[in-house]
Formats: sequence, structure tokens, C-alpha cells
Amino acid sequence: MRITVSQSALMRALTVVSKGIAAQATLPVLAGVYIRASEGTIELQTTNLNISIRHAIPANVEEEGAVVVSGKTLANVVKNLPDAAVSIAGGPTGVEVSCAQSHFRLVALDAIDFPEFPTFDLQQQVELPSALLSNMVDKVYKVTSKDTSRPILAGVLITVEDNTIRLVATDSYRLAVCDASSETSSVEGSFEAIVPGTTFHDVLGLPSMTDTVAIGLTESQIVFSFGSTTYVSRRIEGNFPNFRQLLPQSCNTTVRLDGAQLAQALRRVSVIALSNPSVRFDVDADAGLLKLSASSPDQGEAAELLGVEVEGSSLSIALNYHYVLDCVNAAAQDSGLTLELLSSMQPAIFKSYASINYLYLLMPVRM
Repeated sequence: MRITVSQSALMRALTVVSKGIAAQATLPVLAGVYIRASEGTIELQTTNLNISIRHAIPANVEEEGAVVVSGKTLANVVKNLPDAAVSIAGGPTGVEVSCAQSHFRLVALDAIDFPEFPTFDLQQQVELPSALLSNMVDKVYKVTSKDTSRPILAGVLITVEDNTIRLVATDSYRLAVCDASSETSSVEGSFEAIVPGTTFHDVLGLPSMTDTVAIGLTESQIVFSFGSTTYVSRRIEGNFPNFRQLLPQSCNTTVRLDGAQLAQALRRVSVIALSNPSVRFDVDADAGLLKLSASSPDQGEAAELLGVEVEGSSLSIALNYHYVLDCVNAAAQDSGLTLELLSSMQPAIFKSYASINYLYLLMPVRM
């Protein structure tokens, strides 16, 4: 194999496929990047057996071939090269990397040992605007569970129907739902899948992302295709919790808040809540006030009053301030935030309406 490619294009390509490199590889080849050169193109592949990424870039190919080199080592080398032409030449035992006055010889592995890229026959596919989808994923991603014993809760449920995109995530303590209207490519019936939250977040942040992304499904895989990049991940199998059953059918108190003011007040009050993340919300319907308070036997007490619009009765509830801040940060900054309460022992519901509608359910903590 003998190729020449620009340093910036190669570095960008390595950044795209780096998410597929196995962090703790049981097989040395899984820590590598597969590079295949043919007909004016080099194709880079990585896999950790759960996800597989393929990305192609144009290059001057003098001699075709394929090789596997350490992904971490190659990325570190290329990152520190000047922005000039990079030459790579070699075979199964080693490759020479040259750029300007820099020369490296890297150990290589035989490309024949690298796992084949997954083949797939898509049962369904939908094309969505990537910027909108990325914004929606950012709003629900933090709510996915980190408990590996319950893989369903580590996923994000995506449904597309009648030009409405909806994402749902829950970790059993809180629930986030967002939906938006958008022109989508035709899909028969409804499109539905549970995507690993990390996968969803990573793929939409890749530097090769285009204006739209095609999402396809097989029985066991989810396939993201955009530009010259293909990202294949295992689907999460099972039934996602019916989030509608978790939503109270009514509320006794509705509070209209300014999200930025609430966030600032929470950060001040939470200085006292370091050991105990519980912050008490006391709604005074008659005075139109919301009192935030926290106490700690070791550090003291803190309280702050916010002027709010209240409909209904006065009520008190305690909530984890970390989770409330996640909600406020995710809600639309250009719209108001509404808090709906039924009782001190029932979930609190935060809502905001904008181009992306957002609902956040949060279980209370003991006062």
C-alpha cells in the first residue's frame, strides 16, 4: 500500500472512526484502524464488536492494499504533524508514515484478521434533519441510565410518525420527553427503535455529520448513514416503559417560572446542599412566591424567594437539585418553564413549549 493524503483530512477521518476503537481490546486488532486504499479513496474502519464505523476520504493512491495499525498511535502521530501531505506506505508487518521532515515506522497487523464490516438488509429507514435531531438528543441524553443491568433504560426511544419526531429517555428516577415537527422522508407506518444513548450522542457529534442523517433498522442493528460515513450499532431489544402511564392525569398547582432565574437561585441555594442534594420547593399561591431552601447540619441553611405566577393551591415538595438543573439547562431558553404539581409525594412535571416541546418528570425526595 502506498498513499498520500492531507494531514487535516486524515486527522478528521481518524476522529470520525475513533469512537469504534475498543477501549480494552481482548484482541489486538480491535485496538486498530483498518485502512484500505483503492481507486483514489482510502477507507477507514474500526469496531469494538458492539459498534462498527466506516468512513472514506479521497487520496492519491499509488499502490492499493490494506493494513491495520494502532488507532491511538496513528492518531497521536497525525495530530502532531504539520498541515501538509502525509505519505503512508507499507504492508502487513509495518508502515512508514512521512510528512515534511517527520518520519515514523509503525507496527502493523495483517488486515485479513480484522472483522468484516457488518452487512445489513434494512427493514425500515427514515431521513431526518441532523441539527434538529442532535438538539433533541442533547435534551434527553443525560436522563439515560448508567446501570448496565437494565440495558433498556440506557437507551433512547425514537419514534417518527406523521412528520413528528419524539425522543424519550428515563433512568426510573426521572423521565424526559421531547418532540418536534419536521419534514421527514416517507416511512410506512411509524418508525420506532431503542438506540443506545451513548451511540445516539456520539454519532450526531461526529465531524463528518451532514445536514441530514438516514437511520435504518434491521432485526438487531441500527444503521446511521450520512455523507461517506456509516455507523452500525446493536439495537436494544425489549419493550420501553410506557411513559404515558407515569404522567399524572391532573395537577393541583401550576407554577410559571423563568428558567434562568430558577437556575441561578438553585445554584446559590445548593451551596448548602453539597452532602444532601435535596432542595425544598415551597409554593405560596396567595403571595405568588416560590421559596427554595436547603439545610445541612454541617454547613447551615440557605433560602431564596422567587416571584412566580401560581394557579391552584399552595404546596411543598423536595427535589434533587442536580436533576432540576439538568431540566432547566435542557429546556428551551427562549420560552417560559411551567412546573405542575399534584402533591408532595407525586412526581413534579416541568414543561416548556417551543420549536422543540419538552417534558421532564422528576420523582420527589423525602422532605
